[in-house]
Amino acid sequence: MKGDMNSSWDMDDEYEKFIRRMNPPRVVIDNEACKNATVIRVDSANKHGILLEVVQILTDLNLIITKAYISSDGGWFMDVFNVTDRDGNKLIDEGILEYIRQSLGTDSNFIPSMRRSVGVEQSTDYTSIELTGTDRPGLLSEVSAVLTNLKCNVVNAEVWTHNTRAAAVMHVTDEATGSAITDPDRLSKIKELLCNVLKGNNKTRGAKTVVSVGSTHTERRLHQMMFDDRDYERSDHVAMDDTLRPNVTVDNWYDKDYSVVTVRCKDRPKLLFDTVCTLTDMQYVVFHANIDAESPEAYQGLKLELCTNDRVGLLSDVTRIFRENSLSVTRAEVTTRGGKAINTFYVRDAAGNPVDVKTIDSIRQAIGQTILQVKGDSDHSKSPPQESPIRFLFGGLFKSRSLYNFGLVRQYS
Repeated sequence: MKGDMNSSWDMDDEYEKFIRRMNPPRVVIDNEACKNATVIRVDSANKHGILLEVVQILTDLNLIITKAYISSDGGWFMDVFNVTDRDGNKLIDEGILEYIRQSLGTDSNFIPSMRRSVGVEQSTDYTSIELTGTDRPGLLSEVSAVLTNLKCNVVNAEVWTHNTRAAAVMHVTDEATGSAITDPDRLSKIKELLCNVLKGNNKTRGAKTVVSVGSTHTERRLHQMMFDDRDYERSDHVAMDDTLRPNVTVDNWYDKDYSVVTVRCKDRPKLLFDTVCTLTDMQYVVFHANIDAESPEAYQGLKLELCTNDRVGLLSDVTRIFRENSLSVTRAEVTTRGGKAINTFYVRDAAGNPVDVKTIDSIRQAIGQTILQVKGDSDHSKSPPQESPIRFLFGGLFKSRSLYNFGLVRQYS
């Protein structure tokens, strides 16, 4: 049975490549059509997952998608994206423009394999650890301390939290060799100890630890992990301010076999990518859409950026200081480049409130004033909502005579 499925997947992949050769994609980058943004037009043969692939490539370049028009009903995919860099400027770096052309154009290789929604490639540079479990203040500090005690060095990591659940993808190396950890007994011990930490005192929801010698798209994988963990199921004791909830409406057009979805909320970095990932994980396909988003961006808590020489145990030490000052990490991005640790943390106090300025000053003194920088609202202690009043609007254009109706997704089958 498995052999038959693999054979079918191979045939599907070959068919996708054949269609691509017969109908090569066309990418046009225009810096004249819009006053405030670079316009990117992508035309190609349509296939399941192509919207996510395109948005993922633009998001990985840290580009801001301010507006987009999506049309993929039928056999052709025609999308237009208005993008800027993180400073709100047009794209003028020829290296970035050429990378976009190659990544999205005829020579690209982002054809999504039917075998998996996230590709996993073997890597000898590091060991990948995937974690899901119950969130609580100090969890990242405890996980980092366990890894340090096990002689593991964290070189990259991304941590998400939502609805009392936490998920993380961490890349670690052996402290002595600087290479991937492959010993089965040692990997088994790492899984066991981390799983114990993740379980905490939650008796109703479990924890999961997966270890592999491979690489994948971290943020895409985190979406799948959180969805599989059913993080969208809100616990009864979790309260949320209704004013912070996005406004989402769904209308079913049964005669057209469409669902019309409109999302209005405050904008934040990578929100479009997160939206498309969620719809894809739910097995829905966006056939038409309009996206309208404007900066400034919103932060998910106070944003702290750390840049210093990397060393073994650095993440454990930094997160311990956060924990000792009653800070809760809601999201983290940890990277290592050329011997430098470049980390971003989004933090709130243990009760979920904005962080007091005295607490931040104390933490910066402990870590280093020049090493840890505060981003976002400088008057964070007096301004709870560190978010933009500008909206993020995700809607669409229904395929009808009027062409002025919002939004639409159709279930994939």
